[in-house]
Amino acid sequence: MTSTDIGTDVPAGFERLKRGGPYMANLGDLYCSREGGAIIIGMRITENHTNMRGIAHGGMLSSLADSALGLGLTMHCEGRQSFVTVNLSTDFIDAARPGDWVEAHVDIQKLGGRVAFANCQLQVRGKRILRASGVFAVMNALTPEQLAKGY
Repeated sequence: MTSTDIGTDVPAGFERLKRGGPYMANLGDLYCSREGGAIIIGMRITENHTNMRGIAHGGMLSSLADSALGLGLTMHCEGRQSFVTVNLSTDFIDAARPGDWVEAHVDIQKLGGRVAFANCQLQVRGKRILRASGVFAVMNALTPEQLAKGY
């Protein structure tokens, strides 16, 4: 798909995710698929996500990876805890362009009492464009009021 042929469809198996807080809400709609225990967060790249070169801004992709890791950890523990990023490492491997459907494939490494470790890969059409590794502080579950606001 080219940047002039912006896709708006959502792949089969993905459902709208109403989480991520106000910051992610400003970046765009997030979708989730859970295939055989795997957690995949997806979103469509638009022109608003691009830098001066016309590709998805690295900060935007880092935000997607960070949010996908935190959301993945929260889903993994079924909302019994929430998570705050302590460290995030990213490596940019390739680019995403307007119209691309980007998937964050989350891999939970360890969920302890105080810290959690997780990795993810951002992919476009099965090709890895970013790898991320995060360390997260384990927090109390979000309140019903926070959840109602989409946190």
